[in-house]
Amino acid sequence: MAAAAKQAQQLARQLFKLSVVDHVVSTDRVAGVLAYVEKHAPANAVLVLKAYHRLIAVELAKSEARVEHAGVVAPAALAAIAAAMTKKYSRPITAAARAHPALLAGLRVRVGDDVYESSVSGQLAALSLSV
Repeated sequence: MAAAAKQAQQLARQLFKLSVVDHVVSTDRVAGVLAYVEKHAPANAVLVLKAYHRLIAVELAKSEARVEHAGVVAPAALAAIAAAMTKKYSRPITAAARAHPALLAGLRVRVGDDVYESSVSGQLAALSLSV
């Protein structure tokens, strides 16, 4: 079973590489990959598709700045965050806002695995760790 999982991972990585153009997931190429998998049904297709889905989801998360906030965030602030992250990561980044009342005040921005936090709850947590 381990060999099958390894082969599924390898095929998923190959399919993923075909789906990304200049660090951006191409919807046309993803559609082509899915059509190929549907037509040719590789061994362990479910494992291949699960691994492929995970790789695509991770790559898509790298192109979105999820902005969590306690209060209201102005559209201009979202645009500024998107512009700053686009410059920092040298690839197009979009910003999407999501309310998160537990932050008390401030923002938390997540791009892929990177987290930038400037919130009262984050500062309180940092204080409690240093005491």
